[in-house]
Amino acid sequence: MRTALTAITDELKRLKATGVKSVSVSEEGMSVLRRVVAARLKETAGHNSEREISSPPATRLPVSAPVPAMPRSVVAKTELPAEPKLPAPPVVVLPEGDKAARWNWLGNLVLNHPVCTENIRPGKKVVLGVGSLDAKIMFVGEAPGAEEEIQGEPFVGPAGQLLTKMIGGMGLKRADVYIGNIMNWRPQTPTPAGAEQIGNRAPTAEEMTFCLPFLRAQIEIVNPEVIVALGSTAAQGLLGAGSFKALGEIRGRWKQFAEKPVMVTYHPSYILRNGSNRSKRMVWEDLLKVMERLAMPVSDKQRGYFLDK
Repeated sequence: MRTALTAITDELKRLKATGVKSVSVSEEGMSVLRRVVAARLKETAGHNSEREISSPPATRLPVSAPVPAMPRSVVAKTELPAEPKLPAPPVVVLPEGDKAARWNWLGNLVLNHPVCTENIRPGKKVVLGVGSLDAKIMFVGEAPGAEEEIQGEPFVGPAGQLLTKMIGGMGLKRADVYIGNIMNWRPQTPTPAGAEQIGNRAPTAEEMTFCLPFLRAQIEIVNPEVIVALGSTAAQGLLGAGSFKALGEIRGRWKQFAEKPVMVTYHPSYILRNGSNRSKRMVWEDLLKVMERLAMPVSDKQRGYFLDK
């Protein structure tokens, strides 16, 4: 219960921090909230008042609104993620063989791993990385989203489409690089039974720690020359929780993970929220550093991308 409420609160805080002013709540959800608030007022007042808590008909809940504690009777009607008590991270020992054989073995392990499959909803998919097994660049995000868990492929939603354009700006194709996530399943949030999950939450440190051996195995197979960490959560997962307070502290700087150089930059979703030339230029400068490190050709046109006129 505490975990579910924490997930709700964290998601509201995250949305508020990105500038979201309100979120959609179903009438059923609003009805639950009204009953919860009424019950708490009844406890506080110490009488048996059954007065109804009125609210406007609009089903928009301010992001800044407090999330009331839900009684057990309400939780029973809601499909919630299980208390995150994951086992110890798996020990992944890749078999001998060529890259394709080792990647196929890993895919079979991850996509059918009981912990991974237990953490996805019916009809959804566990997600493994995709791309060239000979890629020099590996892009690493945090976790699958709604589109990703349907298709079983990382970065296929709006942020993924933008990432594909960023890769194109580098003079490469999506098939030339390798794209993965630290997490192999979409972190669940409290969702009414039979309904689709709305919104995402950042994976917990425990979830990322469990999945990290799968990412290490992908790095071992692909053996990229450079890793690009997309966003704060991915950077925390690679560099360690608490290794920095704000992404701006380490963005654009070379770090290291699994004996590979890591360039930390913003997640494509940051550009979707803040599409100014200044924001685009910051990310592009990070990618220019990657290109220069790999001795890739950089044209004058590429060097001038997103510079204010």
